[in-house]
Amino acid sequence: MSRVIHVFRQPERFVAGTVGEPGDRSFFLQAIEDARTISVLLEKQQVSVLADRISALLQEVARRFGDEVSDESGGSDLDPLAVPLEEEFRVGTMGLGWDADSRSIVVELLAVTDEEVDESVVLDDTEEGPDALRVFLSPVQARAFADRAERVVSAGRPPCPLCAEPLDPEGHVCVRLNGYHERSPVGD
Repeated sequence: MSRVIHVFRQPERFVAGTVGEPGDRSFFLQAIEDARTISVLLEKQQVSVLADRISALLQEVARRFGDEVSDESGGSDLDPLAVPLEEEFRVGTMGLGWDADSRSIVVELLAVTDEEVDESVVLDDTEEGPDALRVFLSPVQARAFADRAERVVSAGRPPCPLCAEPLDPEGHVCVRLNGYHERSPVGD
């Protein structure tokens, strides 16, 4: 069966978002162009890594080509994910590149597969391989995506000051304290 590559050359929107409460959230990336919407499911860590890598790539593009993108994205997209939210696939491998012809950052997200993914299928149009979502972003869109993704990731549970693991409202087993440590109410 040949792969399906969803290509968004001029997306109106490419954002990270979540469904659920902190500690039990599902993370999605969503691309919208014209009347077409594609949503893919991925892990929180993948969203964080993608935002970091996009920021690093923007810095490298500015250094090499002089395409400076300010830290201001020109406007924040704070709207929720578009509904109905239907998962196209779960993301396994991610690819990132710079397309000098269109002066765009290219994000490619490949579906999880049981087979090992040959790196030649990333950012390529080969007929064999996992389904993919390929999005072309202007530097301004890429900065806006990275900024929102960082906010989405950090909006979860606060980290433990000792071990940096997420704190649950009902308690926390801290590895630095070698066991359960209940926090005293303020004022005791």
